[in-house]
Amino acid sequence: MKKAGTLMHGVLAFALAILLFATSGSINVQARTSSVLNTSDVGVGGILNPTEVAQISDEEVAKAQDAASAINDQMEDTDEDEEEDAEEENDSKLVMANVSQVMNIRVSPEDDAEKVGVLYKDCGGKIIEQKDGWTKIESGEVVGWAKDDYLLFDDEAKELAQEVGVQLVSSKEDALNIRTEADENADVLGIITNHGFVDMIEDLGNGWIAVDYNDQTGYVQAEYVETDFRIDEGETMAAIEAREAEEAKRKAEEAAKKAKLMQNTGAVAAGADEVRLLAALIYCEAGNQSYEGKVAVGAVVMNRVKSGAYANTIAGVIYASGQFTPALNGTVDRVYAGNVPDSCVQAAQAALSGETNVGTATHFRRAGGHDGQIIGAHVFW
Repeated sequence: MKKAGTLMHGVLAFALAILLFATSGSINVQARTSSVLNTSDVGVGGILNPTEVAQISDEEVAKAQDAASAINDQMEDTDEDEEEDAEEENDSKLVMANVSQVMNIRVSPEDDAEKVGVLYKDCGGKIIEQKDGWTKIESGEVVGWAKDDYLLFDDEAKELAQEVGVQLVSSKEDALNIRTEADENADVLGIITNHGFVDMIEDLGNGWIAVDYNDQTGYVQAEYVETDFRIDEGETMAAIEAREAEEAKRKAEEAAKKAKLMQNTGAVAAGADEVRLLAALIYCEAGNQSYEGKVAVGAVVMNRVKSGAYANTIAGVIYASGQFTPALNGTVDRVYAGNVPDSCVQAAQAALSGETNVGTATHFRRAGGHDGQIIGAHVFW
């Protein structure tokens, strides 16, 4: 098809040359009315030196123009055919995993061959080769053989890809504004950089594309972006091993951190009234939280008692100016004089024995206002 297109371009160029020659001949007709020649005498020399040739009639010019137009139409049809052929070829090479979870990709078309990777549910790729009920595919960095029994081809593959794939929009510029409306004067909702992309919602057909930006509909100018349809790709065994090693490392670090946070800080002797006072504060600050959240609040009080930067008694810490609002507004006293829930008393006793799940943290507040360890609705630091 490419050779046909090239030939058509050559024919068009020649037709245009004839048209140019014809036009030139018409312009100079008054100076050359006596030099009429037979068309068989014109030859290549006439094309190269148009002042020596005869006048070309309007009818002949029109014929040349019609011929050029027809050739142009044929070229356009050829280009469209080439695009359709390319699209059909891509569609025919599409393959999708037909599994509920995961399927194996092997180094050769044999059940016991070494695994080189996997395809998960909704993953796809392109066909490289097929034989004996197996298909060699390429999906991301995974290249290997998969059983045809676990694959979808042709229309079924295309249908699934359209269902699970995403159309992405990326900027061709360093930065491109996402507008609140399809208008270059509209407010800016966000920015796409040349390294970022967003999901496409719809090509409006008027030079604007609707996109999804943080669950809001935004608009970008089509001329400044590129679109790309993507489906999930497979994962190589090397990538799986690296990911699992990284996950194991992360879990080990979290376990070590948690162990450190829960390391006993030492018991503090206290009378029944101090236990009850601490329990009353715990109820006021974390009565609606889990037991872990209650122990954390008690631990903060005890960490202050032990730190040397605060009062060295439970009452001194609880009633310190500007620290615990329930103690300052009388709520702690009312709870202390009434019924203190057993869970709060238990958490107070645990904190007094040195138990902690926040390490040596000496502060807490409602989560979201500070960095730190989050337990329930509170962040501790």
